[in-house]
Amino acid sequence: MVDASNVEFQVKRRELPTHRTVLVDQEPLVPGEIRVAIDRFAFTANNLTYGAAGDLLGYWRFFPASDNESDEWGILPVWGFGDVIESTVDDVPIGDRLYGYFPPASTVVMSPTDVRRSSLTDGAAHRQKLPPLYNGYRRVLADADYDRADDDATVLLGPLHLTSFVLAHKLSTNAFYKAEQVVIVSASSKTSLGLAYALSRDEDAPTVIGATSMRNAEFVSNVGLYGETLVYEGIEKLPQASTVVIDMAGNPTVASSIADRLGSQVQRYINVGLTHWEEQGATNAFSGRPQPANVESFFAPGYILEHMGDWAPGGFDSASSAFLRDAADATFGWMTVSHQRGIDGLAATYEEVCTGTLPPSVGVVVEMSASR
Repeated sequence: MVDASNVEFQVKRRELPTHRTVLVDQEPLVPGEIRVAIDRFAFTANNLTYGAAGDLLGYWRFFPASDNESDEWGILPVWGFGDVIESTVDDVPIGDRLYGYFPPASTVVMSPTDVRRSSLTDGAAHRQKLPPLYNGYRRVLADADYDRADDDATVLLGPLHLTSFVLAHKLSTNAFYKAEQVVIVSASSKTSLGLAYALSRDEDAPTVIGATSMRNAEFVSNVGLYGETLVYEGIEKLPQASTVVIDMAGNPTVASSIADRLGSQVQRYINVGLTHWEEQGATNAFSGRPQPANVESFFAPGYILEHMGDWAPGGFDSASSAFLRDAADATFGWMTVSHQRGIDGLAATYEEVCTGTLPPSVGVVVEMSASR
């Protein structure tokens, strides 16, 4: 029997640490809809960046918050697995299992379109103008290699390592902008580790330097993926050489330190994430300088759409899937999974994610289902 209520985890759009739990009645399905019970999802600093860029990139619009007349509350999307528990769509039966973009909630209603053996798209009207990569879902039971034992690694690392994969592609296809070194800011983040792993396999890649906080320096050094590890307070020790900076942090103080140290030697400054989301607004630290660097923001879904033709038909899926498996094998062993039970469990650990006090070796997985 389907539960008549749904619980949502909501945050204040302008004050991300403030959160609440909302219980809402579920409406009956209309033809063309399915109801998915969310089984498990990861929650990392990456999810907070969805809030930091929520208005700019439309993240608040994927899963509109209930009981929100003031429009001050929003839902941070998460990556996870869910099971179809109600269906009015013949091609998507009850029991089908989906992997993709979900709200941190007990259930979600979707409108499947473009239903294929191994995938479908949520064709809900409010999602049609949003990045299409986020609207696609894998029907994992159609994959002979699918193993539920890998679910935690998939939700924790899959979306982040996909960004790592396309970042490595961007750097490689641009000959690393002729730089002698790549500096990765917020080197302990999972996306950074995935990128460092990708570059460690590229014989043409220059030296890779990881910049991180004092608290995470030992961890970053011990993973063995960086040629050198520097703490933010030691940016003045960066070698004076032509450089590409991959900034996962969005911390203006660190960006300014790099600008002061390297100046025009920075061939490219690529802003990717906001792991220091509370300091959002880290604008171009090089603006106004005599020789400003080439600064850009990187949005993985847009890059994938623009460069899909770089691969043969089906080549992107096969190449990225192989990388995700290899990168997970190489990095998941460093992680301790912190399993949290339900929305209450997420609420209990949410502050640690917001404040960045979770060790980089810990990954949070929220289990909504009691099926395991």
